[in-house]
Amino acid sequence: MTTNPIRIALVGYGKIAADQHVPAIRANPDFELVAVVSKHSAGPGGVPVFPTIEAMMTSGIAVDATSHCNTPRARLETALTSIAWPMHTMLEKPPAATLGEWQMIADAAVAANVSVMTSWHSRANAAVAAAQNWLAGKNIRTVQINWLENVRKWHPGQDWVWDAGGFGVFDPGINALSIATAILPFAPYVTAARLTTPANRAMPIAAEVEFAARGWDGTMAASFDWRATDGELWEVTVATDGGTLVLSEGGRRLMIDGQAVMHHGDNEYPQLYTEFERLVRSSGKQLDIAPLRLVADAFLLGARVTSAPFDWD
Repeated sequence: MTTNPIRIALVGYGKIAADQHVPAIRANPDFELVAVVSKHSAGPGGVPVFPTIEAMMTSGIAVDATSHCNTPRARLETALTSIAWPMHTMLEKPPAATLGEWQMIADAAVAANVSVMTSWHSRANAAVAAAQNWLAGKNIRTVQINWLENVRKWHPGQDWVWDAGGFGVFDPGINALSIATAILPFAPYVTAARLTTPANRAMPIAAEVEFAARGWDGTMAASFDWRATDGELWEVTVATDGGTLVLSEGGRRLMIDGQAVMHHGDNEYPQLYTEFERLVRSSGKQLDIAPLRLVADAFLLGARVTSAPFDWD
């Protein structure tokens, strides 16, 4: 641990916090995990747990920053509370449930002069940066996103993903959009969408989305589906005048014209905390919400189709 580590608290403690955030924080000597805020009194052993941020801060414990792993609907309140103390604030993806809520968070961060980071974890893959560099200067003809997985495997029993503000299939799908908006040399926007929603749920189980970009005459489309049972397909394919690029495995495998260029393991969250440390030390901000804007537009433009009811059993 460094001489002056950033004392950080996790806000919300579920699967992503336990599987990704805690190991990444504990492996980084620039951070010290000093507390957890959890309404369910959950947390890793040896770390004090508080029901609210206010209870944590009035306990006398010293906290410099918070990392918010709670659900998107809960994030506005906790983020604004964190910023108001003030504490540096890291937000899991998506950073808020709506664009309006995000604007409130961003405005508060600017006014309080604290660091805020939107943590698009799929962008933290080295293969994503390599793909961005390879695409620079090329004429892009087509972009196809296929993001297919089994909701029962990746979100078992998590009913919040089906509630209003839970994003449905766009909860994983926004990862694909975070990669696309990072690697493409233009800014895509949504032109049409088709959202398939179970009869007994509020959020879509599948979506087809079409995109365009100003000054670009290619085609771009995305297919998101939570009903895949034959394994995951997390893939972005970009055809150019200089070859075809495929980013697969959620951004960890890069292939050019069928040849493997880069393939690495999971290092997304350690990279996120390295970047957050840099922002905190420099009082910087990372406020990119391009992926959230695309999801919001898909909901606004999407034609609704009702499918069979979905149940966990």
